[in-house]
Amino acid sequence: MFALLRGLLRLFGYFLLGVAVVAAVVDGSKSIAATAFAFTPLRQVWSELSAASLQAARASVEAALGPAVWELAIETLLGWPVWLVLPPLAVVFLILGTRRRVSAALA
Repeated sequence: MFALLRGLLRLFGYFLLGVAVVAAVVDGSKSIAATAFAFTPLRQVWSELSAASLQAARASVEAALGPAVWELAIETLLGWPVWLVLPPLAVVFLILGTRRRVSAALA
């Protein structure tokens, strides 16, 4: 069962990494076309995909941790480009999904 969960975590990590690469290519294309730095903030992507879940996440964080956490930490992250936010998150999922190595002494 844990092998399946680790596999799903790895799959999700690779998916997030792929989305980050696609977002970097799209933002790079926009920047070249505009001859200026242009990026898509995470807030815009999240609100376009599911505005209700963004509001639910805000309400949950504000209820659990207080409004200051949302305003100072989460709002800052939501203003960053998608291609900058997703790779560290993908690495976390990939690390959580790594296979355990059995040492030679235990095998």
